[in-house]
Amino acid sequence: MNIEARQCEKCHKDFTMQADDIPFYEKMDLPLPTMCPFCRFKYLLAFWVNGRFRITKSALSGKTIITVIPESVPFPIYERNEFVSDECDPLTCGKEYDSSKPFIEQITELQSKVPHPHNVGAKNINCDWADDVWESKDAYLTRSCLKVDTVNYGYRIMNCKNCVDVTFSFDLERCYDCLNCFKSYNLNYSFNSRDCMDSFFLYDCRNCQNCFMSWNLRNKKYHILNQPYSKEDYEKKLEEYNLKSRATAEKLKKEFWQHIGNDAIHRQNYNIQAVNSTGNFLENDKNCQECYFIQESENCRYIFRGYKNKETIDSVGGLDTEKVTLGSIDQIAYNNLCCLYTTNCRYSYYLDSCEETEYCFGCVGLRKKKYCILNKQYTKEEYENLVEKIKSDMKNRGEWGKFWPLSSAYCGYNLSLAHMQFPMTKEEALNFGAKWEESAEPHYDSIINADTLPDNIDEVKDDIIKQRILCPETKLSYNITKEELQFYRERGIPLPQRHFDWRTLDRYKPFSLMTALQRGSCVYCNKEIEHYYDLELEFQKIACLECYQREVA
Repeated sequence: MNIEARQCEKCHKDFTMQADDIPFYEKMDLPLPTMCPFCRFKYLLAFWVNGRFRITKSALSGKTIITVIPESVPFPIYERNEFVSDECDPLTCGKEYDSSKPFIEQITELQSKVPHPHNVGAKNINCDWADDVWESKDAYLTRSCLKVDTVNYGYRIMNCKNCVDVTFSFDLERCYDCLNCFKSYNLNYSFNSRDCMDSFFLYDCRNCQNCFMSWNLRNKKYHILNQPYSKEDYEKKLEEYNLKSRATAEKLKKEFWQHIGNDAIHRQNYNIQAVNSTGNFLENDKNCQECYFIQESENCRYIFRGYKNKETIDSVGGLDTEKVTLGSIDQIAYNNLCCLYTTNCRYSYYLDSCEETEYCFGCVGLRKKKYCILNKQYTKEEYENLVEKIKSDMKNRGEWGKFWPLSSAYCGYNLSLAHMQFPMTKEEALNFGAKWEESAEPHYDSIINADTLPDNIDEVKDDIIKQRILCPETKLSYNITKEELQFYRERGIPLPQRHFDWRTLDRYKPFSLMTALQRGSCVYCNKEIEHYYDLELEFQKIACLECYQREVA
């Protein structure tokens, strides 16, 4: 049952609250949202830094560090090991609550003074040029990964080895330019495929080997354009393609996407074992409504990117959370509200960059603390009494239940995950209330234009690794590492002609067009269906689950 329509304070569009949403907000004694679900996603994702890597110095020791946090932040940045050491004591920044001032104003003032770690992650080897990386080795210019080895330019990957330019993919080895691919070996230029090997340009293929420019295949070998070949004819035909040429590869990419748009069959959503759930890219979830890119979760609503969440609402980047409301990268959390970049925290409100804390309110950078408010230590009784006072004051001012202000985000909208999923122009972002990051590219005495790079990888000389290359799209420079050049030569892959961030955003773009609910009809049975393919994708064959399974699976 629905309740009355409401108007979003950001996009000014009408949206409808579901009656089942209300108990979630009532449990936390919160007012109903004033933003529509997607503006809430944008708002929370704007706090998730996806910025450019830069070299700077630790504010504590002067040690050289590499971070994605821009230099515009007001707070000091410490090398992570220094941040978790005894040398860093955020309680020294503690302050008394001032009932005459808005509480959110007081926590943002505190945030500007407390040191923050230069990156997120642990148990890594040679991963200085990486962020949000865990238990990994030799990750370079890679973000959001777990247990990877020798990966360049990866984003949101796990158990990948010897890969370049892979995004939202798990269990890959020796793969290149893949999106949403799983358990594959030597898979290249592919999207939404799994259990494949020694193949190129595959879409929605399963358990395929030695296939080229194909879609919707199951358990096939030696296919080109979905047509079978003998082993000898396949190898002969493949030699006719000059994959070492960038011009050829770009031409084949365009042809590949034309086939995806015109010939491939698309199931109405990407959900797997999602029981009584709505949204897209759900896997092993139950009773989850309007959620996206989540796994192993139950009884959740309005979550974007999450794993093992339970009874959580309005959250992005949640990992192993329960009873969490309004969280942005709030991980291993229980009964938290409005927490940002926290780990192992419980029964807390309005935290930023805290770890292993409980019963804390309005704190920044604390570790293993209890009963703190604004980074000031209290007894249990003092804490409980003051919390009720602050909550009452916040409700009277209309603050309670509002997330941190966008002005306190570590970066501008254009350097956040929000921009990756929901791109905005500078004017749109500023009107949304977010910041925008303006940064000049460092000057180099010698730089070459990417448009002048050799077309064929065989024509590339060894000294390319000493050059800075200017991307014509972003006006940012990048370089080719020795290991990267070796990868391209061994695989016969032409040098990339665009900055690595541009490549990731370009590869990710289909995902940014697969979250808004659409309505249409099945291409086979004409039944009315709900799907998530934006018209911009121009997919011609969208099928209901029953017809998809009949035609493809």
